[in-house]
Amino acid sequence: MKPTGEKATRVSRPRNRDKTEKELRSAVLRVEDKGLRMSISAVAAEAGVSPSLIHNTYPNLAEEIRASVGRSTRQQRDAKAAELTEARADLKELRAQLKAAQSDIATLASINETLRDEITSLQAQIAGKVFVMPKPKGD
Repeated sequence: MKPTGEKATRVSRPRNRDKTEKELRSAVLRVEDKGLRMSISAVAAEAGVSPSLIHNTYPNLAEEIRASVGRSTRQQRDAKAAELTEARADLKELRAQLKAAQSDIATLASINETLRDEITSLQAQIAGKVFVMPKPKGD
């Protein structure tokens, strides 16, 4: 048992960037040889490191892994940009349709109110509550 007040010390392995990169590249080959689905997570697991190490410390290797499965950053960006352009065009069309529909609704609402007024007037005439004056012959 450790005395209180003493910090637990973590023993870290010596860091050698070149050696780690070689190990990661051999992990890429092992993942391919095993027939596993290629991904940064799979390579990291095979090498015994975290995926964030590959993303943050070896971005070139991460890009190579993405490119090997057809998902390079540029390809992803271009695909998203094309998707966004298509979505904007769809949105523009939908907004035009909405504006036309709102205009139609306003026109129909006006016609509907006019017809309601006419129905009310005709019902009053039928009930004998309103007398309609004949139009003068000169008009």
